[in-house]
Amino acid sequence: MKQHHIGITGMTCSACSTRIEKVLNRMNGVEANVNLSMESAALNFDESQIEMEELIGKIKKLGYGVKEEKVDLDIRGMTCSACSGRIEKGLNRTPGVYSANINLTTESGTITYIPGLVSLEEIMEKVKKLGYEAVVKQESKERKSQKEKEIQRQKIVFLISAVLSFPLLLTMIGHLPFDTGVTVPGFIANPWVQFTLAGIVQFGIGSTFYAGAFRALANKSANMDVLVALGTSAAYFYSVVQTILWQTGQAMHPELYYETSAVLITLIILGKLFEAMAKGRTTQAITKLLNLQAKEAVVLKGGQELSIPVDQVMVGDHIIVKPGEKIPVDGEVIQGVSSIDESMITGESIPVDKDIGDIVIGSTINKNGTITMEAKKVGRDTALAGIIKIVEDAQGSKAPIQRMADKISGIFVPIVVGISVVTFLTWFFIVNPGVWSSALEASIAVLVIACPCALGLATPTSIMVGSGRGAEMGILFKGGEFLEGTQSIQAVLLDKTGTITEGKPRVTDVKTLTGDASDFYLVSSAEKRSEHPLASAIVAYAIEEEFDSLDPDEFQSISGHGVIAQVSGKNVAVGTRRLMREQNIDFSDAESYLESYEANGRTAVLAAIDGKVQFVIAIADTVKPSSKEAIAQMQSLGLEVYMMTGDNQLTAKAVAREVGIQESNVFAEVLPENKAEHVKRIQASGMKVAMVGDGINDAPALVTADIGIAIGSGTDVAIEAADVTLISGDLLNIPKAIKLSRKTMRNIRQNLFWALFYNTSGIPVAAIGLLAPWVAGAAMAFSSVSVVSNSLRLKRQKV
Repeated sequence: MKQHHIGITGMTCSACSTRIEKVLNRMNGVEANVNLSMESAALNFDESQIEMEELIGKIKKLGYGVKEEKVDLDIRGMTCSACSGRIEKGLNRTPGVYSANINLTTESGTITYIPGLVSLEEIMEKVKKLGYEAVVKQESKERKSQKEKEIQRQKIVFLISAVLSFPLLLTMIGHLPFDTGVTVPGFIANPWVQFTLAGIVQFGIGSTFYAGAFRALANKSANMDVLVALGTSAAYFYSVVQTILWQTGQAMHPELYYETSAVLITLIILGKLFEAMAKGRTTQAITKLLNLQAKEAVVLKGGQELSIPVDQVMVGDHIIVKPGEKIPVDGEVIQGVSSIDESMITGESIPVDKDIGDIVIGSTINKNGTITMEAKKVGRDTALAGIIKIVEDAQGSKAPIQRMADKISGIFVPIVVGISVVTFLTWFFIVNPGVWSSALEASIAVLVIACPCALGLATPTSIMVGSGRGAEMGILFKGGEFLEGTQSIQAVLLDKTGTITEGKPRVTDVKTLTGDASDFYLVSSAEKRSEHPLASAIVAYAIEEEFDSLDPDEFQSISGHGVIAQVSGKNVAVGTRRLMREQNIDFSDAESYLESYEANGRTAVLAAIDGKVQFVIAIADTVKPSSKEAIAQMQSLGLEVYMMTGDNQLTAKAVAREVGIQESNVFAEVLPENKAEHVKRIQASGMKVAMVGDGINDAPALVTADIGIAIGSGTDVAIEAADVTLISGDLLNIPKAIKLSRKTMRNIRQNLFWALFYNTSGIPVAAIGLLAPWVAGAAMAFSSVSVVSNSLRLKRQKV
């Protein structure tokens, strides 16, 4: 009997656990014990009768989930996309692994697995069996240091290889059919000298290619190492045979290709060095973000000020921040006032005033007064750490377009080996019968020119640079699939409050229809418990006008309509026309004022006391300065722009006219629970929709849309539900995000074209003997470097 413990999600009571237990125990060969409090199941089952996947499937069919965990790994030893593809396939076939995503460019992997079915150690052991090394992902700073050490090591290896290969290169130049003016020293012409120099390069410097090829072949697959090992070995061992024939007197002028194998390996190592250095530049966005972090914090301990490293700050610590210093962590001001430069987070250049009770963000700069703050979020929980995590996840994820490249590279190497064999046989038996040298050169050139390195780098390098560029502009893509998907957006649906407008409404007019104007305190008292922005505006106005607000005796909020309350024995209703109708309150005398305010783009609120409308309150939410220009830019990109709001038709259309949105594209009086329905309505017309919002009630619509875009100044729930986050809340970043997505995808298509062009055009040229092996090696190295260099152009392109 096999034993497993798995976590189960979604259970709410003992009936749930009992139901799961009964259903599982009815299955042949299964003994199950489901524990509600532990949210787990102990399973004993006969593997000859049932598989674990069937048990999991049964649990999910009952409407419950199985707990999954996600781990990020650094993976070492990959040389081309065939390597990443093989690891991915191997892990995805492992029982208990839900999904594996391996990224060649970042040399990392994200694995989602079910604890109890497979452990992290087993996953890492599986990677090891496939011939690679996996370690739990290190911090960005540690990875950067390790990358720098690796590049330094590659430089040393290349220099050694170049020094050993240079004499052999001289022999190649000396054999050119025209006078080069280069004198080849006599001792270098000795076959045994060439044998020694090339042997050190072949089996010393080139040992990594043999190790990689052995691992690949042992796992019944092939990668770039197989091509390099085959090509250089063929040249080297053919030369060894010729050297032995020369030594025994059977060949007066041996055909030696030692320089081919040595120079090939040197060029490939040089290409890998250039590639590593270029890839390092693709991660500059992460480096810049890391450099923003504060290094130390001054903490109050026992009445003393102690300077400690920022990673030692604990939640609840009291921290002193003086003018000019960086805020160490996220927290709340508990003493002092100041202005904070938050431009690195929000993009807003004007410092923000902070007083007691205000929130401050780690890594922003204190400009004026000294403040004391209490640490609320430290380490990985801070806002900047969250941004860095999103960028890292995006750079490590795969875009859907990469699947095509992965499929091609997965079958490419075996096909190339086959073409190389056919090329050799064709030359040896048909083109130049019995001549080994020409057949060997052509087949080696085919092997080398076809290495699929560039193909594997084409997509991830562009994703890394594109998402990094976005982060620098305050645009966070949660993954490569969203960076790709944004380019196809055809319609943008904007929530009005907090997105098009500032989201901070204020009372502009109060019209008293009947009774005493001093009764306004009853209205502000009724709104006191409401969390709606309009309620906050009314309460703020009452404070400004020095009305005393009381706590209501009874209170009820009616979503999308308003509030009803009892204050000092009076019934108070504050809200929309719909609320008044529901409460059977006549508001005909207020209609002219309502229409006048609404025609001017203001939200008009009715306030009734004891069944009679006494006040008409006009509230304005000012349009953000950039909204009109941003909408014009979206429309110039060919996008259909819509607006959605809970306000009435008149107010909504007035705002739409101000920012340039067609009135036919306005959805007004939309209840929070119906927002997602309007997204579906636009999608039903055949358009790809981006929803832009900032509130908790926008989350369902953000999830429903093809691309959800959250305003970074909004709620955590909205940001969590979205695919793209605009940190600053500036709508101008929406057209920038779309243009960046389009430019990134164009860049990827260019990369894929050139990668495939190198291979598909180079193979036939090599096969007909017009490409020397060392030239093929240089071209192959150049192809990888050119793909990475093309991706880096995104950093300089104007968006």
